[in-house]
Amino acid sequence: MQSHLSLASIGSLINGTHANPAELLGPHPVDYRGETAVAVRSFLPNASAAWVVDSRLGVRRPMRKIHPAGFFEGLLPMGDLRFDSAGRLTSVGPASDPANGRGDATNGSSVYNIEISDSLGKTTVMQDPYAAPSILTDFDRYLIGEGRHLDLYERLGAQPRVVDGNPGTNFAVWAPNAKAVQVVGDFNGWDGRRHAARIHASLGIWELFVTDAKVGDKYKFRVLTQDGEWVDKCDPFAFAAELPPLTASIITDLSTHTWSDSDWIARRGAVNPQKLPMNVFEVHLGSWQKGPGRVHGWLSYRDLAHRLADYCHRMNFTHIELMPISEHPFSGSWGYQTVGYFAPTSRHGSPADFMYFVDYLHQQGIGVLVDWVPAHFPKDNHGLRRFDGSALYEHDDPRKGEHPDWGTLIFNYGRNEVRNFLIANALFWIDKYHIDGLRVDAVASMLYLDYSREHDQWIPNQYGGRENLEAMDFLREFNTVVHEKYPGAVTIAEESTAWPGVSKPIYDGGLGFTFKWNMGWMNDTLRYMRHEPIHRQFHHNELTFSLIYAFTENFVLPLSHDEVVHGKGALLSQMPGDMWQKFANLRLLYSYMWTHPGKKLLFMGGELGMWNEWNHDDGPSWELLDFDTHRGIQNLVSDLNKIVIENPALHAEDFSGEGFEWVDCMNSGDSILVYMRKAPGAAPVLICCNFTPVVRHGYRVGVPYAGFWKEIFNSDSATYGGTNVGNYPGRQTSGYGHHGRPDSIQIDMPPLGVNIFRLEG
Repeated sequence: MQSHLSLASIGSLINGTHANPAELLGPHPVDYRGETAVAVRSFLPNASAAWVVDSRLGVRRPMRKIHPAGFFEGLLPMGDLRFDSAGRLTSVGPASDPANGRGDATNGSSVYNIEISDSLGKTTVMQDPYAAPSILTDFDRYLIGEGRHLDLYERLGAQPRVVDGNPGTNFAVWAPNAKAVQVVGDFNGWDGRRHAARIHASLGIWELFVTDAKVGDKYKFRVLTQDGEWVDKCDPFAFAAELPPLTASIITDLSTHTWSDSDWIARRGAVNPQKLPMNVFEVHLGSWQKGPGRVHGWLSYRDLAHRLADYCHRMNFTHIELMPISEHPFSGSWGYQTVGYFAPTSRHGSPADFMYFVDYLHQQGIGVLVDWVPAHFPKDNHGLRRFDGSALYEHDDPRKGEHPDWGTLIFNYGRNEVRNFLIANALFWIDKYHIDGLRVDAVASMLYLDYSREHDQWIPNQYGGRENLEAMDFLREFNTVVHEKYPGAVTIAEESTAWPGVSKPIYDGGLGFTFKWNMGWMNDTLRYMRHEPIHRQFHHNELTFSLIYAFTENFVLPLSHDEVVHGKGALLSQMPGDMWQKFANLRLLYSYMWTHPGKKLLFMGGELGMWNEWNHDDGPSWELLDFDTHRGIQNLVSDLNKIVIENPALHAEDFSGEGFEWVDCMNSGDSILVYMRKAPGAAPVLICCNFTPVVRHGYRVGVPYAGFWKEIFNSDSATYGGTNVGNYPGRQTSGYGHHGRPDSIQIDMPPLGVNIFRLEG
């Protein structure tokens, strides 16, 4: 038989430049002696001979080598075979399902296999990858075209799949401007010529089903750019990756873990997280604790799960927040320069290990939040940067596409496919890993076109303004779909400016986040605390100012990793005074923070009273707990967390002015603040803060109700390393009005201390 193919088309296939290999390879109808037959073509560079094995008749039909590089062609009689409207080979009989994800598909690819003999006489049998149906249904194609395929991670990437009883992996990648794409990996000796992907031209997606590719195999996409350069890229949708500095993606099955947190998930969806206590422990998994881990002393996800659960119980933290755990090549980026958006870092184990981590913490009653980084991505060549040779995920113009501060690239939020990638990624972590919420990093850099740029380094929006309208739309869509699809899951914005309505509903003009970090409170409070106490009377407004705007957003009060790096020093070392005053000031800072309206977040090591700023290679100085002063700080944080949990007045109305009342905010001369926290149906809580090292004996404080006010906390307790100046067990009202209240109590205010009272009965 004379082949109908030109030498030019065969040559482009062999050298890897053919735009659509499926036009040549696989089954095709041909005229043979006046009748229609099926020509089966395969590129087998290592084969000395090949046969088409007709499964219907059990007949081996030899394939002719029509090019010395290993291009083979064989014939099958048409018989009961047909080609459907999409050009797929099907057999006459029961209706076939051309794409059913992970299940069995009944189609014409089962009617033949290809038998190969190599130069050593070894024989293998393979399914023809170009006969398998696409994993993409017509509905998939529609949603992808719209940029609204919310579970796109079920289609793109490397999907373990069974076709006609043959297990393998379906590979699919978006690379619309590539001239060719090959799948390379352990299963083909990293020879991309054997597995050139076929393109869905209307979508720009390249796809191929490979029976030899199994779970655990490493792989990449080999992309031919318009400039004629071959580049190896990691799979943007890869579920796992090699341990850095190695960069290959790994075929992974995410269905192997059996979850046991259904009660937690049900409770999460049934309550309003804004009304619950939220004491967040921010953790960098790579440095929180060291031990006999997989590599470099990293602990495994499973070991960390048990250690963190025990520690959170002891410390009364309700949630942990993980600094980014998505795969990143450079450990020194702390995870904020992500390459593998769908892959938990392999530094601590496998995806199944991370599922165990989340599952175990949920069973122990601890929520898991993760940092998510849709603001930028690094320039590593194996990552998203110029993925198909063009500015695909990023802007081509550096005035919109590059971060001048971080040397990273900015996502193009105006592109449907990019928004779809990011929103699907956000949902992926909640879907596949049961994450309870996402803290979105660097939101301000997304919202402002001129963020950290000179006047001539940015492009105004269509109205001439500095607001990034596309990023605004993206964030609103992100928050909408997360809250609609996963009730109870939270989104948290790290937004460092006064952008209005970050945590307000979208219907009210907001961005729709559940919470926003209160960076203004953090900056003002730390600046105030750094002043020597004698000077604080002149800076009193730095404390009181936060209550002017405290209820304009749903705030989280953060003392995060950002406050203890880059030369700032640890929180303890930022406090003024001698050794005693430094510890007292830190206890004062925490006590004020935990009683101020807003949810709470503390970075690991802060509860130990670290002297040195955080270093990702070393982590917290656990040996400090050998000293009473540092154990005192740890005890104080644990007790503050417990008090917030046990007193609705300190958490149920964090975002309403009805939950807060000033008692005395004008005594700047003595640097004293007195305020009350309230909640419907709960006992009110009175907080008295003394920001000087002078004991205030017999200080009269007005209260709204007569009765016994029990002292439930004293930051100057000897338990915490203080001097035990306090009011145990509490104070009875005197019958004298004060501070505009009908009654009052007289208390002893400890130096650099906080007393918390609760009305009993």
